[in-house]
Amino acid sequence: PFLPPSHYLGLIFVSDLNEDLKEMLESNKESLKLEAMKRIVGLIAKGKNAYELFPAVVKNVASKNIELKKLVYVYLVRYAEEQQDLALLSISTFQRALKDPNQLIRASALRVLSSIRVPIIVPIMMLAIKEAATDLSPYVRKTAAHAIQKLYSLDPDQKEHLIEVIEKLLKDKSTLVAGSVVMAFEEVCPDRIDLIHKNYRKLCNLLVDVEEWGQVVIIHMLTRYARTQFVSPWREDAVFDENSEKTFYDSEGRRVDQSKPYIMDPDHRLLLRNTKPLLQSRNTAVVMAVSQLYWHLAPKHELSIITKSLVRLLRSHREVQYIVLQNIATMSIQRKGMFEPFMKSFYVRSTDATHIKTLKLEILTNLANEANISTILRELQTYVKSQDKAFAAATIQAIGRCATNISEVTDTCLNGLVLLLSNRDETVVAESVVVIKKLLQTQPSQHSDIIKHMAKLFDSITVPMARASILWLMGEYCEHVPKNAPDVLRKMAKTFISEEDIVKLQTVNLAAKLYLSNSKQTKLLTQYILNLGKYDQNYDIRDRTRFIRQLIVPNEKSGALSRYARRILMAPKPAPVLQSAFKDRDRFQLGTLSHTLNSQSNGYLELSDWPAVAPDQSVRIVEVVELAGAPLLGKSKPGKSAEKFYSDSEEEEEEEGSSSEDSSSSSSEESESESESEENSDDSNKSSSSESDSEKKKKTLKNKKLQQQKPDSKDSHDLALFLSQSHLFFLNKFLVVFKFNLRCIANKALLLFIMTKFFSIHIVLAFSNQFVANCRCSLLCLCVFLACQFDAVSWHVRVSLQASFPVFVPETSHELLHRMTGKGLSAQYRFTRQPCIYGNSMVSLQLTLSNSSDQALENIHISEKSSTGQNIHRFNAIERLEPQASVTVSMGVDFNDSTQAANFQLCSTKTLRSDELSVSIQPAVGELLLPITMTEADFTKEQGKLLGMNESSATITMTPENISSQSVNRKVVSVANLGVIPSSQENIHSVPRRCLNLTKPTFWNVIKKTNCS
Repeated sequence: PFLPPSHYLGLIFVSDLNEDLKEMLESNKESLKLEAMKRIVGLIAKGKNAYELFPAVVKNVASKNIELKKLVYVYLVRYAEEQQDLALLSISTFQRALKDPNQLIRASALRVLSSIRVPIIVPIMMLAIKEAATDLSPYVRKTAAHAIQKLYSLDPDQKEHLIEVIEKLLKDKSTLVAGSVVMAFEEVCPDRIDLIHKNYRKLCNLLVDVEEWGQVVIIHMLTRYARTQFVSPWREDAVFDENSEKTFYDSEGRRVDQSKPYIMDPDHRLLLRNTKPLLQSRNTAVVMAVSQLYWHLAPKHELSIITKSLVRLLRSHREVQYIVLQNIATMSIQRKGMFEPFMKSFYVRSTDATHIKTLKLEILTNLANEANISTILRELQTYVKSQDKAFAAATIQAIGRCATNISEVTDTCLNGLVLLLSNRDETVVAESVVVIKKLLQTQPSQHSDIIKHMAKLFDSITVPMARASILWLMGEYCEHVPKNAPDVLRKMAKTFISEEDIVKLQTVNLAAKLYLSNSKQTKLLTQYILNLGKYDQNYDIRDRTRFIRQLIVPNEKSGALSRYARRILMAPKPAPVLQSAFKDRDRFQLGTLSHTLNSQSNGYLELSDWPAVAPDQSVRIVEVVELAGAPLLGKSKPGKSAEKFYSDSEEEEEEEGSSSEDSSSSSSEESESESESEENSDDSNKSSSSESDSEKKKKTLKNKKLQQQKPDSKDSHDLALFLSQSHLFFLNKFLVVFKFNLRCIANKALLLFIMTKFFSIHIVLAFSNQFVANCRCSLLCLCVFLACQFDAVSWHVRVSLQASFPVFVPETSHELLHRMTGKGLSAQYRFTRQPCIYGNSMVSLQLTLSNSSDQALENIHISEKSSTGQNIHRFNAIERLEPQASVTVSMGVDFNDSTQAANFQLCSTKTLRSDELSVSIQPAVGELLLPITMTEADFTKEQGKLLGMNESSATITMTPENISSQSVNRKVVSVANLGVIPSSQENIHSVPRRCLNLTKPTFWNVIKKTNCS
């Protein structure tokens, strides 16, 4: 055949490209080979065929370049199945790569090996899978789980060996492996429920951390498992206890007694509780899987929690909406109350596709009841006028269903449908006729006028189904319209030859019924129509005509059947029941392909019925074997008191260990520790009475040691009184780790410095709690004060001018980055007025970062470069921020006692695209200050030393209600970070402060003067 010249040019171009790539792959330079592989992988990603390069690519599988080897394996995974012979030539290289130190190379080699669909290498694949299943890398073990499915499809005879590997991988505690091995289990041996028993609780607990598609597979598997292991929670005598964890780890399984009320199994509750948080997942498949699990397993009163999550999915793409609406349609038939509060979410939008509109109509019809039927009918009236013909017809069917299900609105719906018979749209009229025909069968005697009206419209209706429906109504209720029916038959006799087959069949039926009820007027018409049907081209019409002739026209050949013709043709027929198309879909599991297609698909696994008696729950208990001499973490030693977190003996042992390790400890202390350790070892072998005696001896020794300590320093005594018992415990543990001891520390300033840093860390961790932050801030201030007494120079603050905690902390936040400017990332900051732990001259700031986009943000951090040169202590990079999530971080900025804005770049990554957003923080003057504490006498003394070079004053007029001392103090400290000194004079308020970068204080006096005039 003739092909255009462009076709041949394309072939020449592809041929030249392949030759260039082959030359690059055969080059001696690694850079050229790497560039060639990048181009080849790019071609594959674009959907172009690159199988001709297989021989040249496979030669580089043994390359020492890791990057090149990865790309080669990517290519081989794609084409190994098509080029099996060439791939077999390199199978020894793949086997060597299974021992490669790089986990990615090992996994890629196994992936390529399992892609070679040749039965002869099945033993090699089996051995490789077994070795990979015990690999140290979870990524390789996950690849082994994927290879199990490929090997099973290649050779089903390996099922028993593969089950052994699956059983081993099911015990894996890695979340990376869990989803893949469960998928292999579902593919190879879904009936082996016994493999899940010991791993059930582990899978439930790991479910939240498994990757999304693994969660879907595990949830579906656990749904089937739960239906076989637990009794139905849908019993009327069910009892539900959220905290029924008493027998969770009991070794004795309890069986449900039919005479006793139902109590939910703790393992059943564990599954429901651990899957509930996944309703917030961003993956629609995960939300759908959890919803179907709750639908099939949860008690009926707990089903309402999935409603909001399903309605939220209706904002997704059309494909997602279609699946979700199908499942909602099935649910709404049995549980109308679940979705009735969200009825407006199912209103049809003009932008919806036709199949989406039809499903929403189905759900609205299912939700209809006496309370909301008026609202739904008004909505359906609007839908009838739609330009979408199929949607308008579906709306008329929905009106008919509402009229059938709710008897109070039957007449209203019937009258509305009759009005639609005068519509210009033939589709609307035809569908109205069909629905009216079904509704009239319920009360035909009361609606003979409607039948007459439809007979008059018969000539204007051209849709075959509508014409056939009118003919059926005329024949079925010919006694109610004795004058109209013969006239309609006369008209049909004229156009019988040109009518559709369905109309011809109903015409024959109408003629037969009129012949039996009104033979005088219709005998000749009936014979004429029967003669026309006798020679019709359609054999169905010919057969029907011959049967009717022998039935209604008696002759010599007619048997006894003709005597029952009237009873056969004119028998009363039951009214049709208008049911939902989703009424019988509940036999399939929700969210499956079979449910979507309404027919059982290949590989569908049916949900089993609930067992009458629950199986033994002890099969799910995992026995933990303790190694000799290695007690498990978290278990207390025998004989220890459980009243205290650490008993006295433990504290003494640790104190003895720390003092014995310290080189500066005295010999007397060493001897005491040795004697105490010997006493402890002896006490362990004594009886309970001897233990009480030894405890008394220990307390006596401890009291003596405390009395021998010289209280030479009043600071240590005050410090002991000041620190709480919990802080002493943590500090003691801290000192033991670094081989310190309170009695052996000569430099008390060093101790106070360590304490200050320790409490500073606690303040940072407690910023989210304002009350705790204030308490710990006061603790820090006292530590700073004590440290300044030992070394005032190092702190750049005189003893009498120690820093104090803020009097007022503003809660208002300032916008740093708008979500529109930040492409989904928004940021707000506020001044905490707390001492900054990152530097004495820095201002402490709290940042709240929010992600308002629909995609996760990654690697949120502050860029290293700063446009204004301020010293900025950056917060640690935030690795990932989920959609609609927020995180609070702290940072420090040195503004150099200036109101100049601090400019920096806030960086984030979304979908492999990095953004640098310029932001700035403008400080208020009052936030650059640090409050200090002093007495009124020190204030007057230090104020007198000032030279007055920068003295300034101003007058502020205030209203009488704000002139009180409390109001003035509140107004001042709200705008500036100042301290307040109680004054002996009522009209003078002293406010000392200093700038962060200056050691000289500044003093403010607020003098109140009352204007009596």
